[in-house]
Amino acid sequence: MLAIQLPAVGGPGAFRRIDTKVPTPGPGEILVRQKAVGLNYIDIYHRLGQYPVELPGILGIEGAGTVEAIGAGVTRFKAGDRVAYGGPLGAYAEARLIPETAGVRIPSTVDVETAAAAILKGLTADALLTAYRVKPGDTCLVWAAAGGVGTILCQWAKTRGARVIGVVGGADKKAHALSHGCDAVLDHKVDDIAAQARALTDGRGVSVVYDGVGKASLQASINSLAMRGMLVSYGNASGPPPQVDLLALGRAGSLSMTRIVVYHFHQTPVELDHAASALFDAIGSGAIKVAIGQRFALTDVDAAHRSLEGSQTVGSTLLIP
Repeated sequence: MLAIQLPAVGGPGAFRRIDTKVPTPGPGEILVRQKAVGLNYIDIYHRLGQYPVELPGILGIEGAGTVEAIGAGVTRFKAGDRVAYGGPLGAYAEARLIPETAGVRIPSTVDVETAAAAILKGLTADALLTAYRVKPGDTCLVWAAAGGVGTILCQWAKTRGARVIGVVGGADKKAHALSHGCDAVLDHKVDDIAAQARALTDGRGVSVVYDGVGKASLQASINSLAMRGMLVSYGNASGPPPQVDLLALGRAGSLSMTRIVVYHFHQTPVELDHAASALFDAIGSGAIKVAIGQRFALTDVDAAHRSLEGSQTVGSTLLIP
């Protein structure tokens, strides 16, 4: 079978195609024949070595397909089931093994490509909305509102009664965000984000900022918050965020901050199934529209990485084996 291996950290051109045997599932494992693989910014962190992984290795942590075989003791799935997953590593391949506890069943209301485009990004949105539970009357500021996570997060926050202000870069992304849950959208290329966020809230600031950008956005995020507001950090697209002076957070209005890791919010199969069911229910009902903005052949993974890293994508990006 075809797989894409990363021999060592480097640029998008570092990937290598390899031909390898289809693996046999061991106890507690399932073999997934993949229909689609989701591309995520963490794939770039892994490729660059910002989040070190064992190399040479196969990157990618999101995908969906059909169960082709099961190992001894597997009870959650049978051959022929449609399954999606948000980890572990190893997605850049035509087929792969995952622990049965990492997979979730795809309901009939959701197609496999949509599941691949949404499962990890949707679980991330679920974790963000758990870290700060938006409610009617809240206003949230969402960076990268036209990205894969942002597209889902903005719509989900809207269903919970929040007013949603998105931040994007460019007119095309602004139009996308406005059609996917945002009440207002700011362009970080031209707008003073904190000033505009306060102007849109009568000077109060926002209840929560969901920030996946990191270094370039941190101060604007803090400056956008209302008294006792919360910054939820979850990404480093512009580089790791700098250290924060806790005393300064107090002076700015008793602000709070947290940094989430999505897997800490879905530690057991029960938690994973519950979050995935809520996500798939929202997708199936039409409350969340999953936007697949780009599809690349798996063999064109280098081009896909260049597009994502260059901020040229909208919504989710899929690799098709």
